[in-house]
Amino acid sequence: MSDIENLKFPIGKFNAPDLITSEHIKTWIEAIKSFPERLIAATKDLNDEQLEKQYRPDGWTIRQVVHHCADSHINSFTRFKLALTEDKPVIKPYAEDLWAELPDADLPIASSIKILEGIHERWTVLLESLTAADLERQFIHPENNELISLKQNIGIYAWHCNHHLAHILIAKNN
Repeated sequence: MSDIENLKFPIGKFNAPDLITSEHIKTWIEAIKSFPERLIAATKDLNDEQLEKQYRPDGWTIRQVVHHCADSHINSFTRFKLALTEDKPVIKPYAEDLWAELPDADLPIASSIKILEGIHERWTVLLESLTAADLERQFIHPENNELISLKQNIGIYAWHCNHHLAHILIAKNN
Protein backbone atom coordinates (compact mmCIF):
# COMPACT_ATOMS: atom_id res chain seq x y z
CA MET A 1 0.00 0.00 0.00
CA SER A 2 1.35 3.45 -0.88
CA ASP A 3 1.97 6.17 1.71
CA ILE A 4 -1.07 8.11 0.49
CA GLU A 5 -3.21 4.95 0.68
CA ASN A 6 -1.98 4.43 4.25
CA LEU A 7 -3.04 7.98 5.09
CA LYS A 8 -6.41 7.54 3.37
CA PHE A 9 -7.06 4.19 5.05
CA PRO A 10 -4.98 4.13 8.23
CA ILE A 11 -6.91 1.14 9.61
CA GLY A 12 -7.32 -0.49 6.20
CA LYS A 13 -10.47 -0.75 4.12
CA PHE A 14 -13.55 -2.43 5.56
CA ASN A 15 -13.76 -6.13 4.78
CA ALA A 16 -16.85 -7.89 6.07
CA PRO A 17 -16.18 -11.36 7.40
CA ASP A 18 -17.70 -14.19 5.38
CA LEU A 19 -19.79 -15.12 8.40
CA ILE A 20 -20.90 -12.22 10.61
CA THR A 21 -21.37 -13.55 14.13
CA SER A 22 -23.23 -12.15 17.12
CA GLU A 23 -19.82 -11.36 18.61
CA HIS A 24 -18.97 -9.20 15.58
CA ILE A 25 -22.30 -7.41 15.95
CA LYS A 26 -21.74 -6.83 19.68
CA THR A 27 -18.22 -5.46 19.12
CA TRP A 28 -19.36 -3.25 16.24
CA ILE A 29 -22.31 -1.83 18.20
CA GLU A 30 -19.93 -0.98 21.05
CA ALA A 31 -17.67 0.90 18.59
CA ILE A 32 -20.68 2.87 17.34
CA LYS A 33 -21.99 3.49 20.86
CA SER A 34 -18.65 4.77 22.17
CA PHE A 35 -17.78 6.90 19.14
CA PRO A 36 -19.05 10.28 20.42
CA GLU A 37 -17.14 9.84 23.68
CA ARG A 38 -13.96 8.82 21.83
CA LEU A 39 -14.38 11.73 19.40
CA ILE A 40 -14.80 14.21 22.24
CA ALA A 41 -11.65 12.87 23.90
CA ALA A 42 -9.69 13.15 20.64
CA THR A 43 -10.81 16.71 19.90
CA LYS A 44 -11.08 18.33 23.32
CA ASP A 45 -8.94 21.39 23.79
CA LEU A 46 -8.16 21.72 20.06
CA ASN A 47 -8.08 25.35 18.97
CA ASP A 48 -9.21 26.68 15.59
CA GLU A 49 -5.71 26.38 14.13
CA GLN A 50 -5.45 22.74 15.19
CA LEU A 51 -8.94 21.98 13.82
CA GLU A 52 -7.68 23.09 10.41
CA LYS A 53 -4.93 20.44 10.34
CA GLN A 54 -5.28 17.78 7.64
CA TYR A 55 -4.59 14.07 7.97
CA ARG A 56 -3.08 13.95 4.48
CA PRO A 57 -2.26 16.36 1.63
CA ASP A 58 -5.50 17.50 -0.02
CA GLY A 59 -7.47 15.71 2.70
CA TRP A 60 -10.14 17.04 4.98
CA THR A 61 -9.37 19.05 8.08
CA ILE A 62 -10.21 17.74 11.52
CA ARG A 63 -13.18 20.13 11.52
CA GLN A 64 -14.44 18.73 8.19
CA VAL A 65 -13.99 15.14 9.40
CA VAL A 66 -16.11 15.81 12.50
CA HIS A 67 -18.84 17.49 10.44
CA HIS A 68 -18.65 14.68 7.87
CA CYS A 69 -19.22 12.10 10.60
CA ALA A 70 -22.38 13.92 11.69
CA ASP A 71 -23.62 14.08 8.07
CA SER A 72 -22.75 10.46 7.37
CA HIS A 73 -24.19 9.06 10.58
CA ILE A 74 -27.46 10.95 10.12
CA ASN A 75 -27.72 9.33 6.71
CA SER A 76 -26.84 5.88 8.03
CA PHE A 77 -29.35 6.09 10.90
CA THR A 78 -32.01 6.99 8.32
CA ARG A 79 -30.97 4.07 6.11
CA PHE A 80 -31.39 1.67 9.04
CA LYS A 81 -34.87 2.99 9.71
CA LEU A 82 -35.80 2.73 6.03
CA ALA A 83 -34.57 -0.86 5.85
CA LEU A 84 -36.53 -1.74 8.99
CA THR A 85 -39.78 -0.23 7.70
CA GLU A 86 -39.64 -0.86 3.95
CA ASP A 87 -38.81 -3.85 1.77
CA LYS A 88 -35.32 -3.37 0.32
CA PRO A 89 -35.55 0.41 -0.07
CA VAL A 90 -33.27 2.20 -2.50
CA ILE A 91 -31.31 4.65 -0.38
CA LYS A 92 -30.33 8.15 -1.41
CA PRO A 93 -26.59 8.64 -1.79
CA TYR A 94 -25.12 12.08 -1.17
CA ALA A 95 -22.06 13.96 -2.39
CA GLU A 96 -20.08 13.84 0.86
CA ASP A 97 -17.13 15.72 -0.65
CA LEU A 98 -19.42 18.61 -1.61
CA TRP A 99 -21.23 18.53 1.73
CA ALA A 100 -17.83 18.98 3.40
CA GLU A 101 -17.42 22.27 1.53
CA LEU A 102 -20.78 23.81 2.47
CA PRO A 103 -20.77 26.80 4.86
CA ASP A 104 -21.93 24.77 7.87
CA ALA A 105 -18.66 22.78 7.67
CA ASP A 106 -16.91 25.92 8.94
CA LEU A 107 -18.86 25.98 12.21
CA PRO A 108 -17.32 24.99 15.51
CA ILE A 109 -17.36 21.21 15.92
CA ALA A 110 -19.59 21.39 19.01
CA SER A 111 -22.71 21.44 16.83
CA SER A 112 -21.76 18.18 15.10
CA ILE A 113 -20.69 16.57 18.36
CA LYS A 114 -24.16 17.32 19.76
CA ILE A 115 -25.71 15.72 16.67
CA LEU A 116 -23.46 12.68 17.03
CA GLU A 117 -24.26 12.29 20.72
CA GLY A 118 -28.00 12.31 20.00
CA ILE A 119 -27.87 10.14 16.88
CA HIS A 120 -25.59 7.58 18.50
CA GLU A 121 -27.75 7.37 21.62
CA ARG A 122 -30.82 6.61 19.50
CA TRP A 123 -28.89 4.48 17.01
CA THR A 124 -27.47 2.30 19.79
CA VAL A 125 -30.94 1.66 21.23
CA LEU A 126 -32.14 0.72 17.76
CA LEU A 127 -29.11 -1.51 17.04
CA GLU A 128 -29.33 -3.31 20.38
CA SER A 129 -33.00 -4.09 19.71
CA LEU A 130 -32.44 -5.77 16.33
CA THR A 131 -33.51 -9.38 15.99
CA ALA A 132 -31.75 -11.96 13.83
CA ALA A 133 -34.40 -11.35 11.15
CA ASP A 134 -33.90 -7.57 11.39
CA LEU A 135 -30.15 -7.99 10.87
CA GLU A 136 -30.86 -9.73 7.56
CA ARG A 137 -32.98 -6.83 6.25
CA GLN A 138 -31.37 -4.99 3.37
CA PHE A 139 -31.30 -1.75 1.45
CA ILE A 140 -30.12 -1.11 -2.07
CA HIS A 141 -27.28 1.29 -2.76
CA PRO A 142 -28.13 2.70 -6.23
CA GLU A 143 -24.58 3.56 -7.27
CA ASN A 144 -23.88 -0.13 -7.92
CA ASN A 145 -27.25 -1.78 -7.10
CA GLU A 146 -25.55 -3.50 -4.17
CA LEU A 147 -27.77 -5.08 -1.53
CA ILE A 148 -26.42 -4.22 1.92
CA SER A 149 -27.70 -6.04 4.97
CA LEU A 150 -28.13 -4.23 8.26
CA LYS A 151 -25.62 -6.58 9.90
CA GLN A 152 -23.06 -5.65 7.24
CA ASN A 153 -23.87 -1.96 7.62
CA ILE A 154 -23.27 -2.14 11.37
CA GLY A 155 -19.75 -3.33 10.54
CA ILE A 156 -19.29 -0.65 7.91
CA TYR A 157 -20.21 2.09 10.37
CA ALA A 158 -18.14 0.69 13.23
CA TRP A 159 -15.25 0.80 10.74
CA HIS A 160 -16.32 4.31 9.66
CA CYS A 161 -16.12 5.55 13.25
CA ASN A 162 -12.67 4.05 13.79
CA HIS A 163 -11.46 5.11 10.32
CA HIS A 164 -12.23 8.80 10.88
CA LEU A 165 -11.05 8.76 14.46
CA ALA A 166 -7.70 7.52 13.11
CA HIS A 167 -7.71 10.44 10.63
CA ILE A 168 -8.19 12.89 13.47
CA LEU A 169 -5.37 11.37 15.51
CA ILE A 170 -3.04 11.50 12.49
CA ALA A 171 -3.94 15.13 11.80
CA LYS A 172 -3.33 16.09 15.43
CA ASN A 173 0.22 14.80 15.12
CA ASN A 174 0.94 16.60 11.81
